[in-house]
Amino acid sequence: MSNSNRTDFGFEKVAWADKAKRVRSVFASVAGKYDIMNDLMSLGVHRLWKQFTLSLTGLRPGQRALDVAGGTGDLALGMLRQVGKEGRVVLSDINPPMLAVGRDRLLDRGFAGNVECLVADAESLPFEDDSFHCVTIGFGLRNVTDKAAALRSMYRVLKPGGQLLVLEFSTPVAPGLKPLYDAYSFNVLPLLGRLVAGDAASYRYLAESIRMHPNQETLLEMLRSAGFGETRYHNLSGGIVALHRGYKI
Repeated sequence: MSNSNRTDFGFEKVAWADKAKRVRSVFASVAGKYDIMNDLMSLGVHRLWKQFTLSLTGLRPGQRALDVAGGTGDLALGMLRQVGKEGRVVLSDINPPMLAVGRDRLLDRGFAGNVECLVADAESLPFEDDSFHCVTIGFGLRNVTDKAAALRSMYRVLKPGGQLLVLEFSTPVAPGLKPLYDAYSFNVLPLLGRLVAGDAASYRYLAESIRMHPNQETLLEMLRSAGFGETRYHNLSGGIVALHRGYKI
């Protein structure tokens, strides 16, 4: 099989058609412990990254928003509060076990009438053109096989003037941070995965997938290539995470 038919699954090369299945298997394995692992891995800082993302949605009551690869629903929950009872939020994920956790969480918080939970592939979102005022994807883009197709799909479903927010692990830029971050990622994360989630391999994949994800400037150019305007990014925690933004103009 030629390299053109293969893609990254962490540090491993796999058949292009197999990556989505492998990613689904990883997140099916960790779905039940996903939230507690996020708190442990980031020492709770992931909540601040998501709060910052939510502070920039620009959503107003009555509007429509989509959370792609939304998993357990952190961003969807925040956007539901922003759009109010007259608005609507769609929580989508390619992984049914993750989506089930997110759906139950939103229902437990009292949201039912104005939220929809849908199994959907980021590369071919099943929504009409110009459907949403804001689209978010938090810590999901690096797991997508065809990132360019996903960005084009998210662009398509945005309303003119709507905004995409991509929250994702990125490349550390703070001096001296990278070796510390590498040591943590490849030693501590798999250990936490084994002790808490009973799955070291999935968290080793997560660490590897972060390293294979495009850096800040590369992802910025990918947004521009997908058609987004007014693109920019914000480095968070020294570049460990970056929030990329772009508008459909």
